[in-house]
Amino acid sequence: MKFTVFGGAGFIGAHLARHLRTQGHSVTVPSRDGHEIAGAQIGHAIYAIGVTSDFRTRMHDTIEAHVGTLERLMHSVEFDSWLTLSSTRVYGCRPGTSTTREDAAIAVAPGADSLYDISKLLGEAITLANTSATARVARLSNVFGAGQSSDSFLASVLADVLATGRTTLREASESAKDYVAVDEVCRLLEAIALRGRARLYNVASGRNTSHQELAGMLADAAGASVEFAPGAPVRRFPPIDTTRATREFGQAANHLADHVRNTLASKHLDLNQDQDHEQ
Repeated sequence: MKFTVFGGAGFIGAHLARHLRTQGHSVTVPSRDGHEIAGAQIGHAIYAIGVTSDFRTRMHDTIEAHVGTLERLMHSVEFDSWLTLSSTRVYGCRPGTSTTREDAAIAVAPGADSLYDISKLLGEAITLANTSATARVARLSNVFGAGQSSDSFLASVLADVLATGRTTLREASESAKDYVAVDEVCRLLEAIALRGRARLYNVASGRNTSHQELAGMLADAAGASVEFAPGAPVRRFPPIDTTRATREFGQAANHLADHVRNTLASKHLDLNQDQDHEQ
């Protein structure tokens, strides 16, 4: 099959392009503005262009990535299917969130912290307004894996532990979110693009991991000391409903403990080897 991955230089896009190639697909990664493929038949398109942790300081870039560039590219090419990557963050972490089913109504409030959610929802609306039944959206939870941004929560925590053997979390121990491995995400995105029966999917593990559980993983893997900042706020996201994707493609595994253990072990191994070479 022919795939085109927009945003193929980013964390998820690069993993996705590599995964698709290992599955025998032909993969094109165009430039960010896609000028070289205007008017072309691009096969199965996956739109992975986005701005994440620094959206508050890059408002124009965020809106352009999630809305403007998406709209221009989607209407400048011909495709067999189109899959826009969104985020389960749009469900928010507000108390009383009753459901995270894909068909649930979502409430947002204007403000700087809502810019990400609102721009993602507008990108979803543009995608789903397309009359093609193969124009779809995948809402991704907190994706982790090799090469993720150092600005992400998990990567920054692991970096602290590797550097000092300790870390301080700025959110309370009861805080929790859904983590899903990038390899699982790639598997599901390929399946959704090729044979998804619905137009909107949650891509998540379906299980929240608390900061307290994460602290235990760090202690088990590296003997790390984890503290919680006094008076830190509780930020608990609602569990993500994965019924739709699981029914069609199988459950996505979490694998967070394995990632923590393997990351810390590999970095310590690299450090020890460097020290051996210096002796």
